[in-house]
Amino acid sequence: MAHAPRESWSIEVDKEYLKFSAAHFLVFADGTAERLHGHNYRVYVEVDASLDAHGLVLDFIEVKPVVRELCDWLDEHWLLPGLHPELVVRDLPPEPGLAPHVEVRYRERLYRAPKEDVIVLPVNNTSAENFATWIGRELTRRLTERFPAVEIRGLEVKVEETPGQRGVYRARR
Repeated sequence: MAHAPRESWSIEVDKEYLKFSAAHFLVFADGTAERLHGHNYRVYVEVDASLDAHGLVLDFIEVKPVVRELCDWLDEHWLLPGLHPELVVRDLPPEPGLAPHVEVRYRERLYRAPKEDVIVLPVNNTSAENFATWIGRELTRRLTERFPAVEIRGLEVKVEETPGQRGVYRARR
């Protein structure tokens, strides 16, 4: 007896403007760390869901702005791992005539930066994989809130830090 094929549908979003530029440094397993540097990251998204009555997973026009919001929020910031066990970010006392600043310490390194230039993400390292994870989870949350009728069955987010090098996050239900 033949079984009906298991069918699924998805949309993929790959637009040149879904990108962000950010500074970071990775901490490696041995505790060494890269120098502070930046990338022009590019974001790719695939959303799997059932087709609606109109034959759509989600309208591209509805998904792209949500991805763009996330990219725009990360753009032109220094991204730091808030869950790293040794890296510490603390607010500095206010100084007259200066914007609020933070101090970033990792082992023998000490940085000071304007607070508005820094985003501390709930990740343990600032890898492309962790950026993809954070974007994927946040995108799922936002899409679920904005489009409650859509049952997202799967999501894939790729964050490319340089051409040919991408961190990938996949979630399936």
